[in-house]
This record gives sequence, C-alpha cells and structure tokens, in this order.
Amino acid sequence: MNYLIVVAHPDDEVLGAGATMYKLSKEGHSVNVCILSGKVKARNNRPSIDDLNEDVNSSLEVLGIDKIIKGDFPNIEFNIVPHLKLVQFIEEAIIETNAEMIFTHHPSDLNNDHYHTSLACQAAVRLFQRRLEITPIKELLFMEVPSATEWSLNKSINQFSPNTFIEVGEVAVEKKIEALYMYRGVIRPYPHPRSNEAIKGLAAYRGGQAGMFYAESFESVFRRGF
Repeated sequence: MNYLIVVAHPDDEVLGAGATMYKLSKEGHSVNVCILSGKVKARNNRPSIDDLNEDVNSSLEVLGIDKIIKGDFPNIEFNIVPHLKLVQFIEEAIIETNAEMIFTHHPSDLNNDHYHTSLACQAAVRLFQRRLEITPIKELLFMEVPSATEWSLNKSINQFSPNTFIEVGEVAVEKKIEALYMYRGVIRPYPHPRSNEAIKGLAAYRGGQAGMFYAESFESVFRRGF
C-alpha cells in the first residue's frame, strides 16, 4: 500500500502520525510525506534552511519514510496563496507517490495553514475522477496535531472526532518521540502538549479508548471499498 501524509509544515507529519508512519514502514508499506511550507520562514527560532532540511531528513529517516516532497509556500500565509496552486501541488505529490491512502490536517485546526492544507487536500483527492490513469484513493483521514487540533475554539465548525484508531505499540510511540527530537526546539517541557509525557500520554489515552496498547487516532472522512 502507498501512503501519503500531506502537511503544512515540517514536524506536523510526525506530530500527527509519526507512530503510524513507523508502524506502516516496518510492515513494508511505502510511506511518503508532502510538506507544503518546506522553509517556514516565519517560524520562531527557525534554524537555517540547511539545518532545517537536515532535521527533516533525520526525523523521517528514523520513521523509515521513502520520499519527502517539499513545497515553498509561505508560512502562515496560505490564505493568500491561490487555492488552485495548493491543490495542484498536492495532486502532483499524489501522482509521484501513487498514493492510495492519504492523511492530512483536520479543517478545524486553529492554525490557518493547516486549514488551507486540509481544504486543498480534500479537493486534490478527487483527481482520480478526472484522470482515469490515476490510482483511485482508498481513504482520506484527518490527523490530530498536538497544540493545534485541540485549539479548535470555533464551536460552529465540526471539531476533530476520531473514528479510526491504529494500534502502534510503545516502541512506535518512542520512535515518534525520537523523530520529534530530530527537530530542534519542537519537544517542549511538560505540561506542553508537545512534551514527551503529553505525546506518550495521548497515545495511551487513544489506545485505551479502543482497547489497544497505545494508538494514534484519526477521523476517516472518505473511504472506498470495505
């Protein structure tokens, strides 16, 4: 199976699905990542471009990722990028990776770039309906990204509601945390939601919800087949 994780910024992919990515790659699946804002120029305390690229590569190497596709869209300014440009970039990533299963942000995330990434991804997954040579998407799932998804304060928008739980086990959670440590300054002291303790605690909680030994949760919003 070919998997594609589509995110706005470096580290979003690990925060949202790092343990699942490790589990899938260990099972022999092709796991790929598309990062729309590969340089994140507006990020506080951002390392140099070379250092950031090194962080991305080191992090995803821990998880066994096959391919990384990076865009150059402006950080925290996706709202001024033409929607079509975001859609077309994601479509090219889908074609390049022959993606069958796609993970992306939930559209109610507080972060504006996450919102626009989600909208663009929802449009891009319909590519197979317009081009018969494209492999049809089997499923689209929304992720929860700590310190973004839980801050969906606008109650008029449907918030993240997990309906899919992937058991990853403690080793995969530790690999997720190891991969996050590859990103300089991402892991914060407890009780920050991006702390070692909070990330492992969330995996334990989601696992407990579904009777599993550590899990990551997702919201499946489109699925073909059974």
